[in-house]
Amino acid sequence: MPLRRNSPMVSSGKNAFSAREAVTTAITAALKKLDIDAEDRSSVVLERPNDPSHGDLSCNIALVTAKKVGISPRELASRLAGAVELDESFIDRVEVAGPGFINLSFSDAYLTGQVAEINRLGDSYGDSDLGAGRKVQVEFVSANPTGPLVIVSARAAAVGASLVNILKKAGYDVEAEYYLNDAGSQVRKLGVSTMTRFRQRIGEDVTLPEDGYPGQYLVDLAGEIPEDEGRAWLEKGEDGAAEAFGDYTLDRMIAWIKSDLDGFGVSFDAFFRESALHAKGAEIEEVHALYREKDSVYEKDGAVWFRSTDFGDEKDRVLVRSDGTPTYFLADAAYHLNKFRRGFDRVIDIFGPDHHGHIARLKAAAAVFGAPDDWLTVLTVQWVRLMEDGRQVKMSKRGGEFETLADLVTDVGEDAAKFFFLMRKVSAHLDFNLTLARKESDENPVYYVQYAHARICSVISYARGEGVDFPEDVSCVRLLAEPEEKELIRNLVIFPQLIEGAAESYEPHRLTAYGQQLAGSFHRFYHICRIVSSDRRLSEARLLLASATRIVLSETLRLLGVSAPERM
Repeated sequence: MPLRRNSPMVSSGKNAFSAREAVTTAITAALKKLDIDAEDRSSVVLERPNDPSHGDLSCNIALVTAKKVGISPRELASRLAGAVELDESFIDRVEVAGPGFINLSFSDAYLTGQVAEINRLGDSYGDSDLGAGRKVQVEFVSANPTGPLVIVSARAAAVGASLVNILKKAGYDVEAEYYLNDAGSQVRKLGVSTMTRFRQRIGEDVTLPEDGYPGQYLVDLAGEIPEDEGRAWLEKGEDGAAEAFGDYTLDRMIAWIKSDLDGFGVSFDAFFRESALHAKGAEIEEVHALYREKDSVYEKDGAVWFRSTDFGDEKDRVLVRSDGTPTYFLADAAYHLNKFRRGFDRVIDIFGPDHHGHIARLKAAAAVFGAPDDWLTVLTVQWVRLMEDGRQVKMSKRGGEFETLADLVTDVGEDAAKFFFLMRKVSAHLDFNLTLARKESDENPVYYVQYAHARICSVISYARGEGVDFPEDVSCVRLLAEPEEKELIRNLVIFPQLIEGAAESYEPHRLTAYGQQLAGSFHRFYHICRIVSSDRRLSEARLLLASATRIVLSETLRLLGVSAPERM
C-alpha cells in the first residue's frame, strides 16, 4: 500500500516523537480525515502481533469503531489503511488482516537505524514523556510493624519498587511511601506481649494473653532489654508499662523492617506514621468534621457511620466506635486526605490479598473530599505459595513462626526473589519455585537473562582484544540483514512501547517476560551470527547490535530491581 512522505522523524529518546506516538498520531489523523469520531486518542490501541509475519504493530480501531460508522470492520480498516500517512523510511507496509486489523511493518532502514540510535541514547533509550511530570505516589508494603516482613509483603515490595522505576522512566514524578500503623490497639497488644516475655525472663509466672503475639522474635527482643530498665517500666503500672514496652518494641520492629527492605534493595522516599494523623487538629479530626459537614455520616447504636453505600460500597462503614475510638477506616480516610493535600495527581495503593474489601470504601472516602474518580488506584497483590521439588512448603503462623523476606533472600538471593515475584500479574496467585530459583543454569529465568547480559560484556571485551571496537561511522548497521539479526532488532525496538504499556497498566510482569524473550533472541543471534569475523564492517555492525542489546537488557533488569552482572 503506498505511503506518504514528510511525516515526522521518529526517535525513542525522552521528549522525542516515539514510534508509538507517530503511529497513533497517523491513525488518529486518518480517522479525522474520514470524518470518523473516535472516542478519544486513547481508543487507538497498538499491540505487537504474536505472529511476526503480521507485522510489527497491530491496531483494532476498525473493529471497535465500525458499528458506529455503519460499515464492516474490514471495509473500515481498508479505508483507514489507505488514509494513513507515514514515511516509508519508517513504516513500509500497512495491511488489513483478519476481520479488520490494521497491521504495520517497520522498514529495514528504521530497524537498522534504531541499533545506532540505542547506542547513542544509552540507558535513556525508552525514556518517555507519557507522564508529563505528573505527581504520583505509590504506597506499598505498609505491613503492620508487629512482626518481620513475610512472603506476601516481599512480593508487594518487589512489585511496588519496580512500578516506581517504570513510572519514573515513563516521565512521572514519583514518590514511594510506606505507611506505618503505629497507633491503636495493635501497638498496645505488642507492648503487652513484649512485657509478658520480659516478666517471664525475670522469673515471673505469667502467661501470654490469648490475643498476644506469640513469636520467638519477641522472646529474643525481650531478652535484649536491660533488666533494670525493664523493671523500671513495670513500676509505671499496667498502662504505663504497656506503653513503655510498646514504644521500645515498635522502634525495634520498624528498624527491623527497614533493614529487611534495605537487604532486599527496596527503598522509600518517606515513612508516614499513622500516629501523626491522631494529633490534636490533625486529619482524623478534620476528616470527621468534613464528613459531618457534607452529611456523609449518621449515628446508630452509639457509633458514627459513613454513608459509603452512597458511593457504591456494599454497606456503610463505622468511622467512630461506640466507645469513642476511631476505626482503622477513619485513619485510612484521614491518611488519604493527607495525600490529597500533598498535591499528588494520582495515588496508587498496593494492598495485600486480605484487603480487597477496603477498595470501595477508600474510593468513597476520597470522593467526599473532592478527589477525582481516577485519583486513587488500588492494586491487590495475591497470595504466594512456596514450592520445593513440586510440593508446597508450609508457611504457618502456628507458634508465631513466619516464613520471612529475610529468610527468602538468604535462600535464593535478592535478584531471583524479585524476578520470580514479578513473573506473574499482581492479581494472580503465584507459585514461587524455590528449586528453580536456586539453580545457576539456563533453566532459571533470571539467570538466563543475566547470563545474556554477561555474555555480551564478554563479547565486547573479546572484540576489543581483537582490535574491533565501536565505530564512529555507524552506517555499517545497514549490513544487518540476517533473519536472527532482524528478529533481535525487532525485539529491541518494542522496548519504548513496552515501558509505556507497563506504566499505563501498572504491570511490571511485562518486563520479566520481555527480558526472557530478548535474552532468547540474543542467544539465537549469538549462535548463528559470528560477531567478530574477518569482515571488519560487519563485525562492527554486529558489535553495535550486541551493545544495543546489552543496553536494553541492563535497563530492563534495572527497572525490575535486578542486577546486570558483567561476569557470571
